[in-house]
Amino acid sequence: MRIISGFLKGKQLRPPAGLPVRPTTDFAKEALFNILNNYIDFEDLKVLDLFAGTGNISYELASRGVAKIISVDSNPKCVAYIKQQSSALNLSIIDVMKTDVFRYLEKADTKFDLIFADPPYNMTEFERIPKLVFERGMLNADGWLVVEHSAETILSKVPFFKEKRTYGNVNFSLFQNS
Repeated sequence: MRIISGFLKGKQLRPPAGLPVRPTTDFAKEALFNILNNYIDFEDLKVLDLFAGTGNISYELASRGVAKIISVDSNPKCVAYIKQQSSALNLSIIDVMKTDVFRYLEKADTKFDLIFADPPYNMTEFERIPKLVFERGMLNADGWLVVEHSAETILSKVPFFKEKRTYGNVNFSLFQNS
């Protein structure tokens, strides 16, 4: 796992064995950020990273100059790793929260410019993520929601869906608050 761009470009990250995660591949991450670069100026954005796992996406966003990141995961080992790695990288803009993602979405009262969700591929409630984000008005005007999922998950009928991109076994469904 490496950071693709920004002031931490090229930094290799080696999470400990045994974390219950499937980090977004460097190939898929690079492709996703190439797409987002066409729509988003990362500087000064407020971002929410759901099912943060190793913090892979959070570090990439921090390296690109976002203003604030909230990383949410329910696994204590993942949360501890993100806190440790954020401190080691001097990324004080990353706030880590140990809680259930759906509980967080149901109670949060903050608006974001970008929300990234990378739930377990075997999760059955994928549609609930965009539903809660848009029902609760969690995105600023022209804000983006990106949901990573397997090919079996189809989100194209969900309101605010914009496009789907596929990179190997990784699929991203993009939603825009427009």
